[in-house]
Amino acid sequence: MTNSLSVEDYRLTGRTRALGALYSRNARAVIARGLRATKSSNWMVMVSGFFEPVLYLLSMGVGLGALVGTVTGPGGSEISYAAYIAPALLAVSAMNGAVYDSTWNVFFKMNFAKLYQGMLSTSLGPLDVAIGEIFLALLRGALYATGFTAVMGVMGLITTPWALLMIPASVLIAFGFAAFGMAITSYMKTFQQMEWVNFVMLPMFLFSATFYPLSVYPQPIQVFIQALPLWHGVELLRQISAGVFTAATGVHVLYYAAMIVIGVVLTTGRLRALFLK
Repeated sequence: MTNSLSVEDYRLTGRTRALGALYSRNARAVIARGLRATKSSNWMVMVSGFFEPVLYLLSMGVGLGALVGTVTGPGGSEISYAAYIAPALLAVSAMNGAVYDSTWNVFFKMNFAKLYQGMLSTSLGPLDVAIGEIFLALLRGALYATGFTAVMGVMGLITTPWALLMIPASVLIAFGFAAFGMAITSYMKTFQQMEWVNFVMLPMFLFSATFYPLSVYPQPIQVFIQALPLWHGVELLRQISAGVFTAATGVHVLYYAAMIVIGVVLTTGRLRALFLK
């Protein structure tokens, strides 16, 4: 009996040590450092990121919308062009905020400031760093989503209480892009490689049914666009904004859940391989 308990205690101790090397349950230290840095130097970048989708909404939704008129929204109802593109621009805003924080910001901290090396030389583990950085990206996405939803309300583009769910849905979108973006950035070594981030984001912004329906494309191109993460975000927020929920709504949510799991696992493993040799 005594020997059996000793073996079990040994196994539990081994698992605890393995977890301790990966996660010290102190991601709040990473978050606190990031908030102080944002307050002192990055707040203008955050503010400018909020106004970009608002300007698109005013110029495209109001200006071009006067020429377009009404379009067919989720569920087949006729809605204004501004109401059609507003949820899509909210998805773009969530993507842009999360990608900035999880790519260029992480790239600088990793390769030039050597911040993560310093963090991981303390009791912090790779999962603490990953959770902390991703949380900062989510906080930014939540602020953008709340502000943009308020703008939609002022413009009379919110017609159902279900539209308030766009805020947590935007955080889900930001979570997916942040987790996946940080994982990809961990493999980047040069500024030339980082330019591929913009090269990928711009086509997604233009062709993920942001400004016009997917049906305008030929069928083979539609299949390709439906594989893009931003398209799922655009469709998810459009359905929520109209209060129209189908089986596709669950598919969009599961898509981002898969992005989150894959991104967190890859990021944690990559940071451990780079800095805990």
